[in-house]
Amino acid sequence: MNQQTRSILIGTLLGDGCLETQNRGRTYRLKIEHSIKQKDYTDWLYQHFKSWVNGIPQKKTKVVKGKTYTNYWFQTRSTGDFRFFGQIFYLENRKIVPKIIHKLLTPLALAVWFMDDGSMKSKQHKALILNTQCFSNKDLKLLIAALDKKFGVEAKIRPQKSGNQLIIPQPEQFIQLIKPYLRPEFYYKLGANHINTMPKEYRRRSKVG
Repeated sequence: MNQQTRSILIGTLLGDGCLETQNRGRTYRLKIEHSIKQKDYTDWLYQHFKSWVNGIPQKKTKVVKGKTYTNYWFQTRSTGDFRFFGQIFYLENRKIVPKIIHKLLTPLALAVWFMDDGSMKSKQHKALILNTQCFSNKDLKLLIAALDKKFGVEAKIRPQKSGNQLIIPQPEQFIQLIKPYLRPEFYYKLGANHINTMPKEYRRRSKVG
């Protein structure tokens, strides 16, 4: 696995990606699933992992309370190539933040994490949010320390009913780090000023996104 793919894997494991094992950790498979609205992004992720995938991404439809949702997903075959990451990102089948996260994070990993789970706090506030509700406070403190020590980015815990988020009150440094790696369709997550730098074909989508 090259460094680029490794960073993308770390970013998506902090976000929506998951690793599954069926043999007590000897091998793992990676599963990626997003809304059909993020088809281009999912295809981009697939391009980086396709050497481990048998087949191509597929649509999946489900009905919840009478409303139909369509997702787009793929999964790799089980392989020992993901074992190290499965062992450090999971504890008793629960996703955690590795103690060595400060060594693993790169600007590309941050960008993928943000594309998966990031957003603006609101149109009135320039702060950025990372949806980290699946992680414990101990895990979030590891992320906060890593962002500060490695990148000089200040983040804080933001309590929510569904779990705790991370908030970046002054995101300028964070944006400088991730924007070179951010796919254009996600510029809207950075605010109106960045939407103006999007290619035209993505601007209409940003109004919906």
